[in-house]
Parts: sequence; structure tokens; C-alpha cells
Amino acid sequence: MSLQDQFIQAQADSKNLPERPDNMTLLKIYALFKQASSGDAGGDRPGFTDMVGRAKYDAWAALAGTDKEAAMQQYIDLITDLQA
Repeated sequence: MSLQDQFIQAQADSKNLPERPDNMTLLKIYALFKQASSGDAGGDRPGFTDMVGRAKYDAWAALAGTDKEAAMQQYIDLITDLQA
């Protein structure tokens, strides 16, 4: 199974986790997904009043420079760990 196929499967698996991850883990899942699918964060950082959007953007921006394949593998590994 290719890395791309494993990534797609992990996306599907992420919707059926045995329990809801904590907020920090959810941010990590989001950031790894965005880095793997879109590359480095772009655009303007959300304003102070959009605290959720700002946290998501900051988590994604923290992964700047991580290549897409590495982000895909980290995403797959994280979802696999959460399924256990």
C-alpha cells in the first residue's frame, strides 16, 4: 500500500476513533493533515477574536519546513496510535 493510500485510509479511520482525542491532539491531527495536503501554512494569521482559527493556524505554522511525505507518515502514525 502506497503512502498516499495509507494517508487516505488514516483520514477515514480518524472519523471512527474509539474516543475523542483531547484538544492538543486534535490540533496536531489538523496541523499534520494540512501540512501533508497543502504544505506550509500560508495566508494571514486569524485575528485575536478567532481563537480556534488562531490555534489551528499556529499549530500548522509550527510544522513549516516539514515535507509532505514526513507529515503524511506522522499523521498515519498518530491515527494508528489513537486507534489502539
